[in-house]
Amino acid sequence: MYKTKKSPYGRYREILGVLIRHGFGWKLSEIHVGKQAPLNTRLTGARPKTPQTQAKQLRLAFEELGPTFIKLGQVLSTRSDMLPPVFIDELAKLQDGAPPIPYAQVKTVITQSLGATPETLFHTFDPTPLASASIGQVHAATLHSGQEVVVKVQRPGVAELIERDLDVLMDLADKLHRYTSFGEAYDVKTLTQEFAFNIRCELDYLREGQNAEQFRRAFSDQTYIHVPHIYWDYTTDRVLVMERLQGIKIDHLDAIQRAGIDPRQLAANSVRMLLESLFAHGFFHADPHPGNLMVLSDGVIGVIDFGMMGRMDEHMQDSLTRLLIALGKSDSMRVIDEMAIMGMISDQVNQRALKQDVAHLIVCYTNQSVQDLAASNVFSELTDLARRHRLRLPSELVLMTKAMAISEGLSLKLDPDFIFVRFAQPYLQQYWFQRRSPRKIGEKVAEGLIELADFSLSFPKRLTRIASQIERGELGGKVEIRGLDANMNRVQGMVHQLSASILVGALIVGLSQFMHMVAPDGFSQAFAGRFFGFLFVIAVFAGFWLLFSILRSK
Repeated sequence: MYKTKKSPYGRYREILGVLIRHGFGWKLSEIHVGKQAPLNTRLTGARPKTPQTQAKQLRLAFEELGPTFIKLGQVLSTRSDMLPPVFIDELAKLQDGAPPIPYAQVKTVITQSLGATPETLFHTFDPTPLASASIGQVHAATLHSGQEVVVKVQRPGVAELIERDLDVLMDLADKLHRYTSFGEAYDVKTLTQEFAFNIRCELDYLREGQNAEQFRRAFSDQTYIHVPHIYWDYTTDRVLVMERLQGIKIDHLDAIQRAGIDPRQLAANSVRMLLESLFAHGFFHADPHPGNLMVLSDGVIGVIDFGMMGRMDEHMQDSLTRLLIALGKSDSMRVIDEMAIMGMISDQVNQRALKQDVAHLIVCYTNQSVQDLAASNVFSELTDLARRHRLRLPSELVLMTKAMAISEGLSLKLDPDFIFVRFAQPYLQQYWFQRRSPRKIGEKVAEGLIELADFSLSFPKRLTRIASQIERGELGGKVEIRGLDANMNRVQGMVHQLSASILVGALIVGLSQFMHMVAPDGFSQAFAGRFFGFLFVIAVFAGFWLLFSILRSK
């Protein structure tokens, strides 16, 4: 059970203390968190000597800080557009495992959530968990109808701990954005907000159940996929009960072959599931690793764990398709334009250098046949390009590339001759033409005409309102200077340091004079000398500390 009595400020100090102890005090000093740091730690210190050491220390710090930071590390391990490969490899080692919680606590959570004990609600309930993670653990059970189910129970106190951690992360992200070029280039505030939204969704088991139901409806007409049924009468935000699937892990090739199931067909079906969910439904499983896919007795793929899902709206699907077409046509300028439309290019990006690198990338793949291409290699090249130029990759695109890389790796394990790009080509062409069929074009034209009609009807009123505002002098403009807040904060800090310097200097000079003055009536000369001498020593120490803080802040 996670402790929930620690105050938010206490948790802030605890997090900073762990990061400083693992050698990141030098980095924290850049974002001005000295006031929140524990008194027995220092923000300065030697930087870990090598990137490998830095990456390992970061992983160890995240493991020590608990579930929020383990999840954060796992998310960062997919962002090869932001972090060097050594950090990606190290953070990928983070395992979302935890010691099982006692059955008494499991029983309490179920009773509080469902109003009855497990012994009453279920015909059988195994107190030994099937699996245990940092947010929840899973138990096997049987309903009174005889249906075998799994019961996912949330750890007590984990939601409160994660909320406190998210407050700290949002504050640190704000400081990174204000004080570092990295934070501004990658818009870490928005990324942290997305992370907070996703982990809150993962804490809500009702939402996970809804994800499973939506995925099941999307593939309701397909026979090669099976999504477990959710038992809503037994499901709350902290307890999730779903159908238990019995099968073989999809990467256990020997067991699959012994069962008489064709692994090549499984490879094709697993990739087909991803492509259909991406381009036909815009709703895909963002973590399709072998632990979440199993092969049922009839060769059907069973899908579990719908806590992490990705979404791609029509705008993103169209942008991605146009980007791929531009790459196929070796049109580097069109590639840059599509990147800008997708919001990947900030003002800090050197577009000339980016265009040159995109052209080089296109040349590398122009002469390769489809058989020689690997989707994971293409995505790796693109993310390297994004990291070098500090492009802002949309989170949906990052999740998609991760899911495709996992899917390609799994398909090659099942069928070494499987070619992901060649298999995907006809599906992408099919989706492209479906989106541009006469019916779809007609629907879009109709929507556009309706919007145009609405605008034309409201335009006279809007024009009249604007004219009235101009006559009254109420219409004005707003000029935004980017980076002004950060510069003003720096100037304000310099003014504060200057004011403190003047005050400390005046105290030192004044007290040095008071020590030689005659003591006032009622005081002994010796006492007055000691008193003012003591204050003088304090003022001198304050002066040295101020000088040290000025040098440290550069």
